[in-house]
Amino acid sequence: MTRLYVSKGFYPEKYLNDTVEYIAGVQTSDGAIPWYDGGSLDPWDHIESSMGLTIGGRFDEAEQAYYWLQNNQLANGSWLAAYKDGKVEDGTRAESNFVAYVATGVWHYYLVTQDIQFLERLWPVVERAIEFVLRLQGDKGQIFWAEDTTKGIREDSLITGCSSIYKSLECALNIATTLENKVPDWALARTKLGNALRNHPECFDRTWDSKSRFAMDWFYPVLTGVIKGGQGRHHLASRWDLFVKNQLGCLCVSDEPWVTVAESCELVMALLSVGEYQKAVQLFGWLHEFRDEDGSYWTGYVYRDEALWPLEKPTWTAGAVLLAADALSGRTSAAHLFRQESTVLTTQDAQRANYAEILE
Repeated sequence: MTRLYVSKGFYPEKYLNDTVEYIAGVQTSDGAIPWYDGGSLDPWDHIESSMGLTIGGRFDEAEQAYYWLQNNQLANGSWLAAYKDGKVEDGTRAESNFVAYVATGVWHYYLVTQDIQFLERLWPVVERAIEFVLRLQGDKGQIFWAEDTTKGIREDSLITGCSSIYKSLECALNIATTLENKVPDWALARTKLGNALRNHPECFDRTWDSKSRFAMDWFYPVLTGVIKGGQGRHHLASRWDLFVKNQLGCLCVSDEPWVTVAESCELVMALLSVGEYQKAVQLFGWLHEFRDEDGSYWTGYVYRDEALWPLEKPTWTAGAVLLAADALSGRTSAAHLFRQESTVLTTQDAQRANYAEILE
């Protein structure tokens, strides 16, 4: 068995350098980072991979990934569902959490590099993206999951997607505050979204089957700061035995014998955010059974069949591994990003957010 115990102050740079190189090797000349060589790209996973490059010190490649987003952003501020070989592969919709995630990636890059010129250059991209997302906000504060290119806004919402957006809005507010740009409605929108996630379950999964069987629906509200502290620890403990397979990792869905590396890494960071450090170290240590010789990681493992499945090694899985390793070790100045909430609000934004809490 391969075990790797990463802890505060210990980042196994030599071991994980090949993981960084794997992402860089898949990246194409225009900056795009597909799932794997010759595969498709979606905006969220592209950004997850670019954060892995940043952690590994491949700043030029990470910048090119963000410039790909800049060059492919639509006039309405969005990106479409999937791209391949420089062309749109799935143009049926723009998914709100995919679009918002650019703020998380850009803020992550700035935290590591302190490159204010990069932040200024990408600000218009972030601003347009967030404005697109907030146009999809419902009356209770929920964000609708997508805008269909033919049918318009799809008026249902996902807990995982909205939780991701909640974190992205935190990052977007930090970018705006750092650049002294005024975005008076963003803090209010974030407060309303958090309220919907905490107090209005009826806003989610209204027109499709409940997503509660998915592990991400369980831990994403903790990972992104919607549920914090003791309440977050209780929330994770309440379904731990349902979703975590001892010595292997986190299941993707509760009713299938399939652990996945990326979800396990995100759960590591969720644990860290509520102070469950030893559990996080242990869980991350299990995952390196699924590492290939080139430093990449297989998507997951079906333990009933003792088989890797699917036989794909996604760049975004490698990115998630690097994010978890950084969060555990504190290697970069962005290591805290998913461990704690760090929104810096202007006075005006804070007043608006407080007013929203009063209204709730």
